Amino acid sequence: MSMVTCNLSISVDGYSAGHNQTEQRPFGDDGGDGWGRRLHAWMFDSPDDNRAEIDQIADARAYIMGRNMFGPVRGTWDRPWNGWWGEDPPFGTPVFVLTHHPRDPQPMDGGTTFHFVTDGIEAALSRARDAAGDGDVSIQGGADTINQYLAAGLIDEFRLHIVPFTLGAGTRLFDGVPPLDLEQIYSRATESVTHVSYRVLS
Repeated sequence: MSMVTCNLSISVDGYSAGHNQTEQRPFGDDGGDGWGRRLHAWMFDSPDDNRAEIDQIADARAYIMGRNMFGPVRGTWDRPWNGWWGEDPPFGTPVFVLTHHPRDPQPMDGGTTFHFVTDGIEAALSRARDAAGDGDVSIQGGADTINQYLAAGLIDEFRLHIVPFTLGAGTRLFDGVPPLDLEQIYSRATESVTHVSYRVLS
């Protein structure tokens, strides 16, 4: 059955990015080089150990992300910017980007098309559901966007990838989210990360 899920790599203290994001440092002051390699090393340095979780992320048939995850460009689209991922992003399906500023869809190589949604999280989810058909929709992030969907009761299952270090400050999961009743449905630890999934009950 089609679900709305999310996937997020976080530090042990719940942060998905540090402060001071720039084009050169998409994850800001992340305790590493700013490119999020410390938070996401499990995907790239030990993919075989984490293959099940990586494949699960890629199973979604449509994605939603906040403009902050799409890139550092603020205000109107006054300069070319097609995301952090180059000409062939890893999604391979429609991606709906939340923004306050209209922009025409941006097709990319490999089947990804970025669609820019200006009328809120529910409109983005409706469009993503239509695009996904019977497949799942994944709220990719960042944490602020996931928090909005959690607060609105629009996520069925969320999947955390907890990396063993602390950031101490930044963008934090669950900020502004009311109390949730959760059911833990999955957990697995590898050398570099602990994967935990929860079903949202209310």
